[in-house]
Amino acid sequence: MKKSTLSKDWIQQIVFTGPVTVAFAIIVILPFVMGMYYSFTDWNGVSGTANFIGFSNFTTVWNDEGFRDSFAFTARFTVVAVVLTNLVGFLLALLLTQPLKSRNALRTMFFLPNVIGGLLLGFIWQFIFVRGFAAIGQVTNWSFFNLPWLGDATTGFWGVIIVSVWHGAGYLMIIYIAALINVPKDLNEAAAIDGATAFQRLRHITVPLIMPAVTISLFLALSWSFKTFDVILSLTKGGPYNSTQSVALNIYYEAFQNNRMGLGTAKAFIFFLIVATLTSLQVWFTKKREVQA
Repeated sequence: MKKSTLSKDWIQQIVFTGPVTVAFAIIVILPFVMGMYYSFTDWNGVSGTANFIGFSNFTTVWNDEGFRDSFAFTARFTVVAVVLTNLVGFLLALLLTQPLKSRNALRTMFFLPNVIGGLLLGFIWQFIFVRGFAAIGQVTNWSFFNLPWLGDATTGFWGVIIVSVWHGAGYLMIIYIAALINVPKDLNEAAAIDGATAFQRLRHITVPLIMPAVTISLFLALSWSFKTFDVILSLTKGGPYNSTQSVALNIYYEAFQNNRMGLGTAKAFIFFLIVATLTSLQVWFTKKREVQA
């Protein structure tokens, strides 16, 4: 009887999870393993032969100044984008959990940018920065709109930040709204009766209780920022003078423009290890601060 039950359970698991497991293995695991292998070869991405060259690609990456510059940009971009995207998303969530008549329409409006694809988003904002801001600057003569947006390293960096925050804040807003709605109202009411200010209630009651949402939102923002590619490709193409070139874009150029797939996969493998380590540390750090309501 037990054997027949176990066999039925195995059959059910194979039927329901088997196709997904096979698809995941083909689409994710197999390319990952092949990429690890190619990182030890001199494959150019076109020829049918790939010669094993050991750790030569990793030595080249270590001495690659362009890769170090792109990593420095990605690190700076990630820190600023993660903080601002979460801050804007949280403030929007606080606003749109208030009893506003138009809050459902506002939630939809702020979430809509997340629906737009990254490439299209970059082209739209490129037009805004180059044509739209210039037109507004001519009319108003405000120096902000007359800045060389996308024209130098500083404004190019902040241009990419603006687009990234505008794109991702609405998604994180939904996560924070779901968490804020579940915060027990009686705790805030009791603290208010005891004389706690709104900021004190936010800091000592609301934020600790929504830490699971903070963990998820920080993880998502970290992964988005580290992997940013399509927005930068369509917005600046890594310019001017590679000042906004992310690691993902550097890997793309190395593998598909320079036809050095082995070196590109070596960079991707190193980048994977760094991102996996940092995101794991972030999840571990924030989960320690989660409390139960």
